[in-house]
Amino acid sequence: MPNRPEDKKRILTRVRRIKGQCEALERALEEGAPCGGILQQIAAVRGGMNGLMAEVLEAHIRDEFGGERADAHEKIQDLMALVRSYLK
Repeated sequence: MPNRPEDKKRILTRVRRIKGQCEALERALEEGAPCGGILQQIAAVRGGMNGLMAEVLEAHIRDEFGGERADAHEKIQDLMALVRSYLK
């Protein structure tokens, strides 16, 4: 779990957004919405989960490897850019 309060708040906000997306997906399935809309909603949930994964991973890396230090900050940003490109 992230140590910094701002990280925790940002991550919980993402989780709540994903929860809302999942609830909307459930409603769409129950109502028999067209497949195109359902697939779009699934893609949105998947994107949200990938974003959540990146946020938690970045907080972990920053906490474990001293991301508050000036010399580590740039390296962590480079690493996270690479990770995010794989999570898309």
